Amino acid sequence: MADLNSSIQYLKGVGPAFAKKFEKLGIQTIRDLLLCYPRKYIDYTQPYPIAGAPYDVDCCVRATVLQKEPPRRIKGGRVLTRVLAADDSGVLALSWFNASYAAEKLITGQTYYFEGRISGNMTHRELLHPLVRTEAQVAESPFVPVYHGTEGLPAARQAACARAALAYVDELQDPLPPELLTRYKMPPKAQAVRAVHAPRDHADLAAARRRLIFEELYLLQIGIFLLRSHGRRAASAPMRPLDLEPFWRSLPYAPTGAQRRATGEIVQDLCARTPMNRLLQGDVGSGKTLVAAAAIWFAAQNGWQSAMLAPTEILARQHAANLADRLEPFGVNVTLLVGGMKASEKKIALAAIADGRAGLVVGTHAVLTDSVQFRNLGLAIVDEQHRFGVRQRGLLAGKAQSPHLLVMSATPIPRTLGLLMYGDLDISVLDELPPGRKPIKTWFITGKKRRDMYGFLDKQIAAGHQAYIVCPAIEENELDAGMQAVKTYYAEVACPLLPGRRIGLLHGKMKPKEKDEVMRQFKEGELDVLVSTTVIEVGVDVPNATVMVIENAERFGLSALHQLRGRVGRGAADSCCILISDHESDAVRERLRFLCHTADGFAVARYDLETRGPGDFFGEAQHGLPTLRVADLVQDTRTLRVAQEEARTLLAADPNLADPAHRALSDEVERLFATAGAMN
Repeated sequence: MADLNSSIQYLKGVGPAFAKKFEKLGIQTIRDLLLCYPRKYIDYTQPYPIAGAPYDVDCCVRATVLQKEPPRRIKGGRVLTRVLAADDSGVLALSWFNASYAAEKLITGQTYYFEGRISGNMTHRELLHPLVRTEAQVAESPFVPVYHGTEGLPAARQAACARAALAYVDELQDPLPPELLTRYKMPPKAQAVRAVHAPRDHADLAAARRRLIFEELYLLQIGIFLLRSHGRRAASAPMRPLDLEPFWRSLPYAPTGAQRRATGEIVQDLCARTPMNRLLQGDVGSGKTLVAAAAIWFAAQNGWQSAMLAPTEILARQHAANLADRLEPFGVNVTLLVGGMKASEKKIALAAIADGRAGLVVGTHAVLTDSVQFRNLGLAIVDEQHRFGVRQRGLLAGKAQSPHLLVMSATPIPRTLGLLMYGDLDISVLDELPPGRKPIKTWFITGKKRRDMYGFLDKQIAAGHQAYIVCPAIEENELDAGMQAVKTYYAEVACPLLPGRRIGLLHGKMKPKEKDEVMRQFKEGELDVLVSTTVIEVGVDVPNATVMVIENAERFGLSALHQLRGRVGRGAADSCCILISDHESDAVRERLRFLCHTADGFAVARYDLETRGPGDFFGEAQHGLPTLRVADLVQDTRTLRVAQEEARTLLAADPNLADPAHRALSDEVERLFATAGAMN
């Protein structure tokens, strides 16, 4: 007998060939199919009149068949079949190519529902290859679910298989505690899943979606809380309040109000009885590193070591040099630990860390290895936090007993997404740029102006400046038509159009040492132009770079474009970002023009979240969240907050979900996070 965990091949209509198609969608078992919810519905309960149906969007009309025209052969050898249907408002021509059987099924004088995209004009409306349903079919099932398909898996077959899987829906365990169902008047899991695949009416569908959205966000919050080990223990690094003015007075410039405020919040946490878990986020150039330096200074004055984890060796070296300038005058020894060091250098560094002479350790993943033993680690800092998984951050925190943890992100995150991603992490925001930072001019051009743009680049180089050129992919065979590949672009566009200039190439398939060497050459002015993919390191400071060119700008989320734009404008000279795209979509052009007129990273992030979703903040599979099937981060903020509070309450009573009554809940959380990418 088949059950929920059986292969979908046990379902009628699913053989080995279709099972492989389903696998591409991540569907292997009957349970997987039941929990793969429709992405939308065709609603047959409110059909448009023919004259009022909108153009070029999926819509449904109800009309009566007037006459059928005989099939006729047209240019190209295709057979065109047309049927005329009408309602009180007008006439609609229904057309099929090489599918006369579809028209043959229709009966003159009968009324049907036709769904598709209307074309034509006000006097001649046409529907090509419509979906057709009888009045009896609509009465039985007024909503037709539409699923995320894949090549070779017809939508109708997928929908039929989902209906067949409903025979097993009552086997689904309900992970939500019964008291939650009662408190929020939600249907049981099986009832909700049945309704989301085959809703009876609008109210049925709304109740099912509300329950499934709550469940998804509830499980997500529990998983995040558990992964981040938010059991509140006594801090192992208790610190006493100190006056920060000696540190502020040592700076060559005054800190911003936002930097002082964020530092105050961090210091308050460092002096509290429980370990700090704080996110410091700020726009490009907002001065997060200075706030981190103040926190490290504070920890050092209290007698504690600090560690800073950076995603790349070049960024770690940059942080070490900058922090040494700030901290070594106060007697804080800054020690670098990266994989590329000589064995003798590493031995000296490890000894300094172990005996406490290293007041601050700055490094890459090398800091996480077993050979690194701290004498008294009190503060752990993770830079560019989204580049590290939760467990990697846990390894750093595990170098001591509950050290204070500060994670930093240069990607501005709207409050909604911050709540979701960081659970009950406290959030400090740097929403003010230091004085002297010049605004970066941003222009949007088409490829027709590329040669003129290269003339501008040549003038910038002649004036002693440097430029970045970013392409979306590495090689031609990865591309859609018209997308720029960095290798080909370097050889066939950049080098010929900038003869005599020193041009470097950087991409993700190069060895780490090769990448570091190219980046070093650019940083030290040995290259005029760097042609690169998005592997350009976030946070790497090249003050002499004044131009950022981004090819195929439509391929990037606005947040990613904003991050790339932030690579320039770090020196005294005027800087600019040039977005190149030949995409003709009005929506794409509107997005790019939005960036041209907006310098606020938080505004950019909100726009991206609303129009493209969370993946664009960190690139696909970097944000570390399980895929959300039904919840919407923009629309479901209120449900998110309720789910978060309920998750927090539950874990306060049962921190490890050890209660047998929570077994189904624990299983679902584990299942949800099994494919969470960077979180693992």
